[in-house]
Amino acid sequence: MSQTPQIPSPPPERPDTPCVAVCSTTFDDVCRGCGRTVDEVAQWVFMNPEEREVVWQRILAQGYPRRNY
Repeated sequence: MSQTPQIPSPPPERPDTPCVAVCSTTFDDVCRGCGRTVDEVAQWVFMNPEEREVVWQRILAQGYPRRNY
């Protein structure tokens, strides 16, 4: 019996960046708007899609991005 190869799902449609223009890292290194660390914000344009997806998964699980906090 032959198995049909699984076609990977396309990545979810996401904005180019989690940024919501609510930039604040006053009390720690995590942005209150998007949930990314200062390093993640700085490195975002250099990350490959897989690295960005890891960040997206984490921030979504933590309830980010937030437009009003």
